[in-house]
Amino acid sequence: MENRQPGNLGRRDFLYRALLAGGSASLGANLAGGAVAPGAAEAATEPPPASIYLALGPDEAAFVEALVNLLCPADELTPNGVDCGLAAFIDRQLAGGFGKGERMYRRGPWRQGPPELGYQLPLTPEEFFKAGLAAADAACRQHHGRSFADLDATAGNEFLTMLADGRGGDARVPLAEWFNELVYPLFIQACFADPVYGGNRDKVFWKMIGYPGLPAVNALNMVKFRGQPFPGAQAPQSMADFG
Repeated sequence: MENRQPGNLGRRDFLYRALLAGGSASLGANLAGGAVAPGAAEAATEPPPASIYLALGPDEAAFVEALVNLLCPADELTPNGVDCGLAAFIDRQLAGGFGKGERMYRRGPWRQGPPELGYQLPLTPEEFFKAGLAAADAACRQHHGRSFADLDATAGNEFLTMLADGRGGDARVPLAEWFNELVYPLFIQACFADPVYGGNRDKVFWKMIGYPGLPAVNALNMVKFRGQPFPGAQAPQSMADFG
């Protein structure tokens, strides 16, 4: 949509205003574009304490914490998503090179492309993530009368399903694309990435699926144990174990 008349903002205008309203960095002429697809996890350093967020503000962190706890509720296999480090992983990815769009084409022109080309907005992944949070929470307040962080599990699941199916939010905000191509892939990465990146705390997901961690990528081990249980699967090793 390119109509920029008052009362009928274009999609780019809406996202720019959502970012400014959310207190994110001002958008200059050289914002990132290209397809949003979470890449490899950022630098392998010890995660900050769970209560410290590098990219997310308080309201944004509350949304993300509610999201990961909903997608990963505590049960006999894992703690809840926050305790597994999933919110910390997402925050660190947004604060790092991936979130800043370091590997993305960062020069225009920004023409509207066909849907099969994917994400076409001149925003970095961090900016798109934050704009989507603002739009999603606004849609949640419209549908449920309260923020996403205040929904119970049933209402939260229904709301996320609505977003994923493209049935929620303003038509100018690609919330289905935001959830399916940015948020959910980051959640999956948070579960199964090496714990040095902040998620998969105590290797809980590796233990759950019987993945041995770093030894599994050794070429000799890949040949030797192909199609067989790996002997070290119950005591997986991360990069930190070889430091």
